[in-house]
Parts: sequence; structure tokens; C-alpha cells
Amino acid sequence: MAPASLDSLPGKVHITGAMSERFDEILSDEAIEFLRELHVNFHTTRRDLLAQRHERREWIHGGGRFDFLTTTSAVRHDSAWRVAGAGPGLEDRRVEITGPTDRKMTINAMNSGARVWLADQEDATSPTWSNVIGGQISLYDAIRRNIDYVAPDGRAYILGEDTPTIVMRPRGWHLDEAHLDFENSSGDCVAMSGSLVDFGLYFFHNAKELITRGRGPYFYLAKTESHLEARLWNDVFTFAEDYVGIAPGSIRATVLIETIPAAFEMEEILFELREHCAGLNAGRWDYIFSIIKAFRDQGDEFVLPDRSQITMTVPFMRAYTALLVETCHRRGAYAIGGMSAFIPNRRDPDVTSRAIEQVRADKRRESSEGFDGTWVAHPDLVPIAMAEFDAVLESRPHQIDRVTTPSGTTAKDLLNLKIENSFVSASGVRTNVWVGIRYIESWLRGVGAAAIDNLMEDAATAEISRSQIWQWIHSATTTNEGERITEAYVSSVITSVMEQMERFPGDRFEDAVNLFEQVALGEAFLPFLTTAGYELFLQ
Repeated sequence: MAPASLDSLPGKVHITGAMSERFDEILSDEAIEFLRELHVNFHTTRRDLLAQRHERREWIHGGGRFDFLTTTSAVRHDSAWRVAGAGPGLEDRRVEITGPTDRKMTINAMNSGARVWLADQEDATSPTWSNVIGGQISLYDAIRRNIDYVAPDGRAYILGEDTPTIVMRPRGWHLDEAHLDFENSSGDCVAMSGSLVDFGLYFFHNAKELITRGRGPYFYLAKTESHLEARLWNDVFTFAEDYVGIAPGSIRATVLIETIPAAFEMEEILFELREHCAGLNAGRWDYIFSIIKAFRDQGDEFVLPDRSQITMTVPFMRAYTALLVETCHRRGAYAIGGMSAFIPNRRDPDVTSRAIEQVRADKRRESSEGFDGTWVAHPDLVPIAMAEFDAVLESRPHQIDRVTTPSGTTAKDLLNLKIENSFVSASGVRTNVWVGIRYIESWLRGVGAAAIDNLMEDAATAEISRSQIWQWIHSATTTNEGERITEAYVSSVITSVMEQMERFPGDRFEDAVNLFEQVALGEAFLPFLTTAGYELFLQ
């Protein structure tokens, strides 16, 4: 293979995945040609930026620490610039519902009463070929109000009258799409970018239709690590708008600040995307994972306790969210809060009552701290979150005019992971093993958003589970019960967990344990469990 030569050659795209019903509508010749153009124009930059991620990791391993960039200080000190802000249908984002794009979940989200639906092709979607293209079909039909679904039990699902604005989340820059190959004239092939495939297919088929219907092509950008990666997205947007012939700036993007390097470049990310940017989101679970991943081998000061103790009110999370709100409002951008993992259980009133109180408190905190909207993962939680934001916003669509005084957040604040009276427990180890294996098993069966013990788990929370195990082992962490966490200790927990696991025909628990052991117990830390799982099991 010679990937460096691919971009200078015309090349062609091969579809290697099976063609199911209606896949040809999404993978039309015209759409494939658009994907080819995206690859030819942006493959090299994407590859180079991913290499920069690796270089940054090596720098941290050598003792480097993040700080606000000196090279871009002029951007931060220039008070004149603002982002584009809301597009049509994005003016009021007080409650957004997140979820995968299968037909049933699509209809449920569209009928949820939320103002926005984050149609998730990333962490809430297992990237099987059928999910990737099936999700595009669901979105195509939902936008045209031509979607229905009949469940195996005969229950029918149809769209209601009022539906939210769709903001689609493509996969992050690090993920490939193994079922679409780019071949150059020498016969060298490379898998295409999952980001560009997800974006490209959705944009090509739906941009003009969305504009005609009074909305627009809107996107959530995941796993961004630098303003240069944001610049790449902006270049993609500008190219795409020109390619299909829509007005410049028609696209709107909301960037998830869910990596520790991005937290130090929020303002620069807004600046690079200013012609297309609507706001930033506090992606809390991936942010915690990113911190563990970045500083996994940097000593006790970077070892986090049980996940249940890492709340949004601990100092480093408060510093991160305060800086995000302040930065957004200073630049005319929306600040969107994160997703509380608690979900109701319609068969257990006590669980539901606790979930509602947890979500109510979380959304009350966010609305009072200046966020303009928030996420929920279940339709029953939409009115709970809505009530908290209604109480603050009333008839206003946002509170961007609430420009707070500078928080004075420093690099030290963002990197101070000390949590008073925190600890690692045997229960915390077991919970991470239990959640990690159960989520991976679900993901391997093609279900990317899984309700586990009354919490909504996705790839981000599974990443926390396995990365904490890895860090605790390699940091020689001891539980508060006095047990040192070793590979043998965790292996015994895995054995105990599996002895109690409820099995069922067709489950993938053997594969799930295999993958969990690779990403949690392996000597080398793999950057993402999803890339390892994709290569081993989903291609």
C-alpha cells in the first residue's frame, strides 16, 4: 500500500459490503462520486492530523502538559469575531434527545417532544454495515416524513406532527469504513474515512431537502482534538456546499468538547468553524475517558476514582464546563450541556423516581450555570429537562446574552484531578468489568446504546470502564479494601462476573470478554476499543 500517493490520483471507490434492500438508493453512483471527491481532497490532511495525535501522546508520555496555545493568542484576544450561530430550526435547543438511527429509535426520537434530535451514527451506533447504511435510510425517510415501523409484536410506529430539528453526528476522524475502499491507479487501496462517509452520504442526499423544509444540514462533530481538526471540517463544509450548489454557511456544526486537548482550544475551534458554527457541547463521558487516556501512565495525581464519584460538581469538571459556557457566550455560540446517564424504568417506579430526581438536579444545575440546552437519552426525560430550562429561559430561546465575567480558569484548574475523599473500591472494579463486558457484548450484536442497570451506556462509558481498569493496574492502585489491582485480580473478577451473567442464544459474551481483556488487560493501551472491536469482529 502507498496511501501517501492516493490523493494525487483520480482513483475509484469499491463497495465491499453486501447490498441489502434500498442500499442502492443511498450508495448511488452520484453519492459515491461525492465520497470519492471528499477522499481525494481531504484524505492526506486527515491522515496527517491523526499522526499529530500520536505525536501529542508521545509528548505527554515524555512529561509534556497541556496549556493554552501561545501561537493562537491573537485569536483569543480579538474580541471582534463571532460565530454564525443558529441556523433555521436551531434557534431553541433547550432539550435535545440523543439516540441511534434505526427506524424504531428514529421515530421515537422524532416523537419525543425534544427541540433537537441528535441522530447518532457515532457512540450510540455500533458501526455494522447494516447500521451505517440502514441509519442513512432512516434519516432519508424521516426528513421526508415517509417513515414507519412495525415491531415484531405488531406495534406500529408512525411520525407525529411536530418533530425536532435533526443534528446528525458522524463518526470521529479516527474511524474507518471498511466496506468502502478507495483504489488509486496503481491498485493500492485504503479504507475510506468513517467521518466523511457518514457526513457525505447524509449531506449529499438531504442538504437541499432540509433547506426546502425550513431546516438545514446540521452536524455534531465528535472526538475533535484540535483547532486544526476543526479547520479540516470547515474546509469539508465549504467544499460540500459548493459541490451541491447551496449557499455558503448553510451547514451548521456543534462541536463536542469531549477531549482534554480540545478543552484548551475551545476558542480556536470556534474561530476555525465560525462561518459554520452553532455552538459547543460538554461531552462529559468522553471527556473523562480522554483524561484517563492522556495521562494513564503519569502517576497517582492523574488516577481517577470510581466513576460514580466523578460528578459534574468535582473541581476539574466544573472548571471545564464554566470555561465552555463563558467561551461560547462571548462568541455568540450556544453552550449545550451533557447527558445524564440515568434513565427511567417503566417496570420499577422506585428506579424511575430516583432517575427523575437525578436528571432534574443535573438539568437545574446546567440551566443555572448558563447552558442554553441539554441532552437526554429517553423520551420520558424530555419534560423533566424541559421544565428546568423553561424555568430559567422562559420564552427566550437561549441565554447567550448572559455573558459571564471571565472565570479565570487556568490550565492548572483543568488538570487538577484531585477529588476530596475519593477512592477506588472493589465495587468500582467490578462495576467497570460488568458494564464493560455487557456493553461490548451489546455492541458486537449491533446495539450501540444499551440500558444497563438503569443507566444508558454507550461507547464513551464503556471506554471509561476499560481505561480505568488499565490505569489502575499499571498504576499499582490499591482498593480502599486493601486489595492491589493486578491483572490476576481483574481476571478473577471477570471470571466471577461471567459466572453470574445471564446468557441467551446468540449472545456474544465470549467475544466480548476477549475484546475487554485486550483493551483493559493488554500491556499496550489501545486508543479506542471501538477500533479494535471493528477490526476484529465487525468488518
